[in-house]
Amino acid sequence: MKAVIFNLGCKVNQYESDALAQELCQRGYEVSSELEYADIYVINTCAVTAEAERKSRQAITRCLKHNPKAKVFVWGCAGEYHPEKFQKPQVAYIWGAKDKSRIINIIDKENNPLSDKPHENSHSSFRTRAYVKVQDGCDNFCSYCIIPYLRGRSRSRDIEEIYREIQSLSQHNAEIVLTGINLTLYGKDKGASFADLIRRIKDIDVRIRLGSFHAEGLTEELLDALFQLKQFCPHFHLSLQSGDNDVLRSMNRRYTAEEYVDKIKLIRSYDANAAITTDLIIGYPTETQKMFENTVEFVKKAKFADIHVFPYSAREGTAAAKLKLLPKDIVSGRVAVMLELKKDLQKNYLNANIGITQKVLFEEESKGIKSGYSERYIRVYAKSDAQTAEVLPKEIYKDGLMGEVII
Repeated sequence: MKAVIFNLGCKVNQYESDALAQELCQRGYEVSSELEYADIYVINTCAVTAEAERKSRQAITRCLKHNPKAKVFVWGCAGEYHPEKFQKPQVAYIWGAKDKSRIINIIDKENNPLSDKPHENSHSSFRTRAYVKVQDGCDNFCSYCIIPYLRGRSRSRDIEEIYREIQSLSQHNAEIVLTGINLTLYGKDKGASFADLIRRIKDIDVRIRLGSFHAEGLTEELLDALFQLKQFCPHFHLSLQSGDNDVLRSMNRRYTAEEYVDKIKLIRSYDANAAITTDLIIGYPTETQKMFENTVEFVKKAKFADIHVFPYSAREGTAAAKLKLLPKDIVSGRVAVMLELKKDLQKNYLNANIGITQKVLFEEESKGIKSGYSERYIRVYAKSDAQTAEVLPKEIYKDGLMGEVII
């Protein structure tokens, strides 16, 4: 029996989709992540914005174009948030974001795979990258965010359990991404810290990358541990949302713009060329033109390697949903300004890395040119026969850098 798992949203969703794929393979299903003909489709949904939720609903139609008679299982945050919006004749079951591990048994009750023999799939062969969820849930309750209501309070996995998983995955993956809904909170429910986890895995010889992180969780203790890893990727995705203190207070964020700058300086004291990327919410209801301009200036001074720009999306059930929305033309105008700044930031960071050796994991090849991401999450292009290489970038090329292999 063929199953397709269609994933939307964050890296935590990706981890959970990967884990489900492994479980289904072990129970005799043939599993794919590509939208193609299948007997069942599992849609791992996202509810972080209205657009993400719309795409989650749209995925049902996209799947059924390949097999109108297939069974569809809706899973994840959007299924938890608005289950009624997914109720269609072809949808066999809707399951939310809590206790996601039960989905495998729900699928098994509805279907009997053709064979009890485990299917071979990419999980058992060498892959470029794997995700490890170390934490779930969030205690912060930012005024615009629905996720704590859907995922629940912060919960951390045991350090030894994570260690064993990373050790196992390192045999078949070149890079491990540590992810969670709020990595900053890791260990607080267990009397441990994220630094404790990092120190435990320091001897595992695999590339380690962090998922999205909150600036207030960055300390010298954690950075000391990270930079002692055998293969640490100096790429920090630090959620910002706004560079104006009044907006940050209204959002119930737990830092000021000045404190965020201090964290940037701390990172760059360890690695002056570290990639620092961020998220921005544009057009938050309390954001005035002056506050937006403060964010623009903040972003320029921070010299981010990249920014992810999101127009504010009201989420029913959050504190911010009670606020009056800004006019759409004002929000779209501000988004356009920030997207232009994004292009400048990307170009500046790429130029700053020309002539600086990048350690690259190649993932794709086209017309004799391989491409993959460096430890600083720069897409690098080069001619190479190897899967990994050290590349000296020579020029900006497409969405990254073109270079020559030196090792």
